Amino acid sequence: MPELPEVETIVRRYRPRLEGRRIVAFASRWAKQAAPSVRAVRAGIVGRAVTRLTRRGKYIVFHLDDGGFLLVHLRMSGRFEWADGQHTRPRHVRSTWDLDDGNRLLFCDSRKFGRLVYTRDLAAATADLGVEPLGRGFTVARLNRELDGRARQLKPLLLDQSVIAGLGNIYTDESLFRAGLHPLRRSNRLGEAQVAALHEAIRHVLRKAIRYCGTSFDRAYLGGSMQKRLMVYGRAGEPCRVCGTPIVSIRVAQRGTHVCPKCQALDGEL
Repeated sequence: MPELPEVETIVRRYRPRLEGRRIVAFASRWAKQAAPSVRAVRAGIVGRAVTRLTRRGKYIVFHLDDGGFLLVHLRMSGRFEWADGQHTRPRHVRSTWDLDDGNRLLFCDSRKFGRLVYTRDLAAATADLGVEPLGRGFTVARLNRELDGRARQLKPLLLDQSVIAGLGNIYTDESLFRAGLHPLRRSNRLGEAQVAALHEAIRHVLRKAIRYCGTSFDRAYLGGSMQKRLMVYGRAGEPCRVCGTPIVSIRVAQRGTHVCPKCQALDGEL
């Protein structure tokens, strides 16, 4: 699933061609993807201009000129493409937007998990999302409150979108490695220096991934090069780039997790 850096890259890539454009038609080929319904989405967005394109967590947010919003969540296999009459039509097209400049935006989604949500209240629609890790509100003190107030393993907590919005499997593993923390460590047992290290690691890893346009892992997301710079994720059996110890793969909260057993020693804590 695309995580914060991939979604941010998509927003930046599509912003120049979408901002200022008016939506003149919308069609859906998979009604279950649209909320509250295809009819409601169409009524809310057709005739409206896109004033801004932003991101909230893993959502792409279309800001409309009448105060409405369209939220797009890519989930496992969703992606945007532009229609091009001179080339073969992409597979798995689920929704289309016709724009006033003659272009057509396509939402392709082979697994049909993606979601389109029209709302008049962005705050309510995203109320279940936690703090933005690259925003001003994500301070060391805020992170310490989130960690200390819960007795949870670090990785599941960081993956919880109600705590921190946008982190996923890749960048949680990378952040924990940079901070020197094992994913099974208890969140309420970190010292001040460890919390500060984790805060710095999360922001560093996400900014670096955005700089390299995210991680390309399958056809759902292409064009990134962060995969060439990952320290632990997807590198099971390969030597740690810091100490040379082979990276190991374990299961944490039913997720494949990559750890350097030396740089992220658990020291017997469970």
